[in-house]
Amino acid sequence: MSSYHNTLYVTTPGAYLAKDHENVAVRVEHQTRMSVPMHHLGGVVCFGPVSASPELMAACMERGIGFSYLDVNGRFLARVEGPASGNVLLRRRQYRLADDPEAAAALARSFVFGKVSNSRAMLVRSARERPEAPPGLLEGAARLAGRLVDLGRQPMTTDEARGHEGEAAAGYFAAFDAMIRSTDPAFRFTLRSRRPPMDPVNALLSFVYALVRHDCTSALAAVGLDPGVGYLHVDRPGRPSLALDLMEEFRPALADRLVLALINRSQVSPGGFVRDEAGGVLMDADTRRTVLIAYQERKQVALTHPITGEATTFAVVPHIQARLLARTIRGELERYQPFLVR
Repeated sequence: MSSYHNTLYVTTPGAYLAKDHENVAVRVEHQTRMSVPMHHLGGVVCFGPVSASPELMAACMERGIGFSYLDVNGRFLARVEGPASGNVLLRRRQYRLADDPEAAAALARSFVFGKVSNSRAMLVRSARERPEAPPGLLEGAARLAGRLVDLGRQPMTTDEARGHEGEAAAGYFAAFDAMIRSTDPAFRFTLRSRRPPMDPVNALLSFVYALVRHDCTSALAAVGLDPGVGYLHVDRPGRPSLALDLMEEFRPALADRLVLALINRSQVSPGGFVRDEAGGVLMDADTRRTVLIAYQERKQVALTHPITGEATTFAVVPHIQARLLARTIRGELERYQPFLVR
């Protein structure tokens, strides 16, 4: 798909990004370590103390290349984009639906259905991969199957959809530890914690969720939607509510699966995490680099899109889903169909 471009991740503290003709030059201590053509880029993600020249920022904004700034642990700090593009009629329609309780509830339910379905698929898949599956996996999958039946019933308010999402997430994470095959105590999971993450597993989840959020924000902006006005997530200043809506279906299939693979294949080790003064857990530079490489590789996995039948990759799927969402908002599709894995 032509709308997909690469993302440049910059993790080196003190790195400076500058415009070098039609390239983004990554400089550290006045030495150019990397040069990337701007026409290959769809976004730049900067972790920690990374700065950029005004000339480069202006060139990227003109080309629709957005900048996301995250702290070293992956927590979102800010995003810089050029002038909004796209069809103003689409955005007006998006805003109207956000103020329509029935339409907003239908979209919210679709996002939750996608998340719950893919969470259940994760538990079932993990159980199948084990000679003797822990009981918690199948029990958790059965509870989520019941939740899907409830979500299929009409009608449902947005608050009810949010309630299903919260209860399903609690049940899913209650079974999450059973999907971790590592016997190292450092990788035991008991509770989802954020801001700050309190253990290595939560640190990995938060970091990869931030990457997925960036990709979903870029995909929505590319089709002309406003990432800040959502249906499931309440609007707040600076919050990309629609991007948070869209990424729900990708949390299990893209982020959680990657985190589990990194742990279960021993690609990350307990020594790659440090605890700060506030008790939060951070990844060291080598672990962040390992995760970023694995994330990029995961995005290149080939698949057939279950709705469009296109041969594609995980990297392109958020763009396809953003287009389907835009068509739903325009009224061209009866309902939004989330991306579901088996």
